This record gives sequence, C-alpha cells and structure tokens, in this order.
Amino acid sequence: MSTTTGLESRIHPIARFTTRLHAALGAVGEAPTWSMSLDEQRDTLVALARAEARLAALRLRVLVAADASDVAAATSATSTAAWLAHATIRNRGAAHREVTLALALEHPHRSTRDALAAGLVDLDQARVIVEAVDALAGEAGADVTERAEKHLVHLAGQHDAKELRTLGRRVFEVVDPEAADLAEGLHLERGERSAARASYLTVTDNGDGTHTGRFKLSTLHTAMLSKALTAFSSPRQRPDAGNGPVALTRPELRGEAFARLLERLPADRLPQAGGLSATVVVLLDYDRLLSGLGTATLDSGERISAGTARRLNCESGVIPAVYRRMLGGPSVVLDLGRRTRFHTEAQRLSLAIRDHGCTAEGCDRPPAWCHAHHDTPWSRGGGTSLDNGRLLCAFHHGRAHSPAYDLTRLASGQVRVHRRT
Repeated sequence: MSTTTGLESRIHPIARFTTRLHAALGAVGEAPTWSMSLDEQRDTLVALARAEARLAALRLRVLVAADASDVAAATSATSTAAWLAHATIRNRGAAHREVTLALALEHPHRSTRDALAAGLVDLDQARVIVEAVDALAGEAGADVTERAEKHLVHLAGQHDAKELRTLGRRVFEVVDPEAADLAEGLHLERGERSAARASYLTVTDNGDGTHTGRFKLSTLHTAMLSKALTAFSSPRQRPDAGNGPVALTRPELRGEAFARLLERLPADRLPQAGGLSATVVVLLDYDRLLSGLGTATLDSGERISAGTARRLNCESGVIPAVYRRMLGGPSVVLDLGRRTRFHTEAQRLSLAIRDHGCTAEGCDRPPAWCHAHHDTPWSRGGGTSLDNGRLLCAFHHGRAHSPAYDLTRLASGQVRVHRRT
C-alpha cells in the first residue's frame, strides 16, 4: 500500500498535512515508550484514540470527494468501493461499508460527522448511530430523527458501540414516546396479521401410540402456551404414574405439561361442531369403570387404558360416556357427560383450610401443591362437594387412580395409600 507517494508536491492543505503526518510518525516511530511516565501513557492513549477518530473523519470526507470525482474511472474500476479495496489492499465488503458510511455522514448525518471529526465518537460508534437513525427514518419525521441522532451522539460519550446499538433500538421511545408507541403499535399489528397467516400445525401418527407434530404460532399465542406449560410443570400439577419420581429433561417436562393442558381444557367452553361439543368423549364399559382394568375407547376410534379413563373422568375436561353391554341386545348408556366435576374456588379454599395440605398419611406437601380428589369417584356417582372431597398431592393423586393401589380412610381424616395384594 503506498503512503505519501505523490503528496509532497501537492499544495492542498489536506495533502500537505498527510505528508507532514507521515514525516512526524516516522520521527517518533523508534522513540522508546517505556520512558514515558504513567500520566503520559494514559493521556497519550486517550489522545491517540481521539486523533484516530478525527483522522477517520478526514479520510471519509476525502472519500466522498473522490466518489464525486469518479476516482474509479481512471483505472476502470467498477465502483469507488472496488477502487478503494484494490488501492488500499482491503476486503471489498469493508471498502463498500466505508464508502456507504462516508456518503451517509456527508448527508444527512451531519451531527455524527461533526462528532467524529471532533474525536467525540469513534468509527464504530458513528456507524451504529447512522444505522439506528436510518432504521428510525421510516417511522418518524425529520425533526425526530435529528433529535434522535443528537441524543445518540451524546450517549456515545458514556457507552461503547455495543451498548450504543442496544440504546439505538429504543431511541424513538426516548425522543418522542407517544409517537413511538403509535408507530410500534402499527408495526406490531402488521406483524400479527402476518403471523396469523403464517401459523400452522401438523401432526403425524408414529404408529406406536405417539404422534409427532410441528407448529408455528404468533408471539402472543406462544407466550400463552409457554405460560400454561410452565404452570402445568409445577410440582403440584405434575402427575405421578405410581412408580415414584422420575427425572425428566426440560423437553420431556414440557411435553408432559402439554398433555396435561389438553386434558384440562374446559369442556363447556369449547366451540361446537355440527351441534356437538368439540370435547373428546370417552366410552367406558361399566365393569371396566369399576375395576380400572381393560380398555376404553375414544369417540374418534382410538383406544386408551381403563385406568387412564377413570383418571380423566375424575379431573379432566372430557365427557365420559359410561355404558353396559347387554346380553342379547344393544349396549345401554348409563351416564353421559356430567361436566360439573371440578371443585369451585371457594370449595378449594375450604379444603385447604380443613386439610392443611395433602391428606395422604405421612405426606406434608402444602395445599398449593395439591389437587382436589373425590373420595367416591365422580365416575361412580360421587358428588363434587366438601364431604366427598380431599386434597391429595400430584404424587398421591396418581396412586389414588392407579389400579395397583388402594386407599384406606383413617379416623384422623387422612388416607393410607398401599399397594394391592
């Protein structure tokens, strides 16, 4: 890369300055730095950083003039950036960014150019300010962008380029909060309409009792889903299969929580299709209901275990259809769709005051970690009341609905959970 070649005979003050600058740098190039005092080292480093910014501003000003003079034409370069990359042996992308910044600082970002020329901002900060103000130009008027630029130049005195970039994303809110809120609202509305069109859900049957799905949701609905899954992942909501605690990964926890969320969808608030509720109907033979053994059938044709059907009938947003097979005739439906299965908030509060937590013998889990359980199962006609209710933690509630365990009521009001023999 050539330096002062051809500048010695020039009369323009910038050209003469460049010659003298190289001469001065040559004079101090071998000067020992170890002999500088600590104060001199400190002050010199700060002064050199400021000088570097001022030299960058000067270089960019000359670059603008060279672009206007079509400096690339003499060597048949395709552009000023291409000429600059070749002449200074630089990456073409970096040269292009430098030309773009030089032109932006010449107009309309004069405040940033003046700050760079005074050494008040460095080259990286100047580039961040220009990008932030240009991004704002599409949403705000010239007076707002001018104030935003001056504000960011001021902030550059206390924040480096990385911090300044973060501040630049919210500068509209600082210089004109009301207009920024309106503009952001319009931007979000456009994004939400786009997200609604882009949303999708696909589900594939794996053939092994599981399904795999992919989905795309808006920010709002993703937040709603995430909050619901977080709630169902809490200790008081997590079910237990009767085999003791199992360590799960985060994706497994969220998958389990998603299943619980679907189970607890309120049956009376789902829309209807063809005059019928969209809620899943569980068809369960009366004898299977009593024993908890065997299978049950969903109205969509899939089969689940009778034990799972009993648990769903107690606590979840499904419609149970209990029937009995009749010899020599059609099956008879004994009970269909009694949906008032959940204890009210007042009943839950009363249970918490009465039971003080899980009523399983030896368990000390608090009311906040417990479910409301029917002593006489709802599926067997048990009512939703305080007399027929008790608090059980997720662990013991899982065992209460497991065919492998029995519950024995104790005089103390607690229940003893024991394995069937």
